[in-house]
Order: sequence, then C-alpha cells, then structure tokens
Amino acid sequence: MANDRVAAVERALTVLEVFDDAEEKFSLATLARRTGFYKSTLLRLLGSLARFGYVRRTGDGTWQLGDTPGRLARRRPDDQDVLVRIEPRLQRVAAQLEETAALLERTSEGVECRLVALPSQALRHDLHPGMRWACANADDPRPVIPGGEMLAVVLLGSQPVRWLSVSGPAGRVPVTRALALLEEAAAMLGEMASPAAVSSLV
Repeated sequence: MANDRVAAVERALTVLEVFDDAEEKFSLATLARRTGFYKSTLLRLLGSLARFGYVRRTGDGTWQLGDTPGRLARRRPDDQDVLVRIEPRLQRVAAQLEETAALLERTSEGVECRLVALPSQALRHDLHPGMRWACANADDPRPVIPGGEMLAVVLLGSQPVRWLSVSGPAGRVPVTRALALLEEAAAMLGEMASPAAVSSLV
C-alpha cells in the first residue's frame, strides 16, 4: 500500500512537471503524450490535483496551473523578504495621499490583494489582503469601484505579475501626485523594478 501511494504521488508530480513550460495551457492529448500516461489515468490525477488547487480546467477544456503552486511559492524566504520591503512603501504612500495603497498580484483567475495600507479617514476604499476579483484585461488589475477610482503601476519583471495601487473616492485621488509616488516606490524596490521598468495605469 505504501508503495502504491508513493507511485501515485510520483505520477501526480510527473504531471505537474509538464506545466514548467512556456506554454500556459495543455490539452489532455498533449499531457498524455508528454507524460506517457493513459488519458483515463491522467483524468484521475488531474481531478485530484484540481481539488487541491494545483491545476484547473479552463473553459475550452485545456488544463493550466491553479493558484496553489503560487500560494506555496509565497512562503519562500525571498518572497517574504520582498513583502517586508514593500509594506513600508505602501504605508508611506497611504499616509502622504490619505488614500488606500495596496500591492496587487495576478492569479490564474484574476487579481488578488496581497498587502494593503489604509488611510485614517473613514471615507475610503476598503481593501483587505486576500480579496480577489476578476479582470477583463490581464494587464489591468483595477476592479470596478462604484463611486471610486484606482491608479496602478506594474512592477515589470515581477513573478507573478504585481502592481502597486492607490484607490479612493472618485475625484479625490490626486492622479499626478499619486502616480509619482507609486513610481518612486516601485523604483526604490531595487531588483523588482526601476524607473525604466515601470508602467502606469490611469
């Protein structure tokens, strides 16, 4: 029984190894060809992996990585160090603008708020770490905010893709100053971004 369990784990890991590729989606036929497994075996393995979020089936029937690999990768010390460095930058931006500042991250299903710094004033855009939403454009993380607006600066070169954002009531966010502060914060993050590696969304 123990050997059977080890073999099953190794087969599942063999499937996951296929996803370490420039392609983002794979058909069942492609997975069968690359792993050497029967399609019936693959479907059982993919079903188990999907239940734990390691893979997900897309609308066109292909398979792609789920959110779990990225979530586990965040536990690495280097990723935690990055978050520790970003948090004080967000606090500074929120304090200077008196608006909500956040770190957003792309996921397989949209965008997730990873870190947030809230202003002291009561009328604000309330974000919380772990909040998720879908986006029509993969390059634009901004959700629809009734009565509000969001500005974002992408940290090019970050994996997964991340943005620094400022959000608040519509018409109150000082666009020019907010973008300048976001770009300055991005540039100060060193290896994550530089002034030449910043793209703004207004």
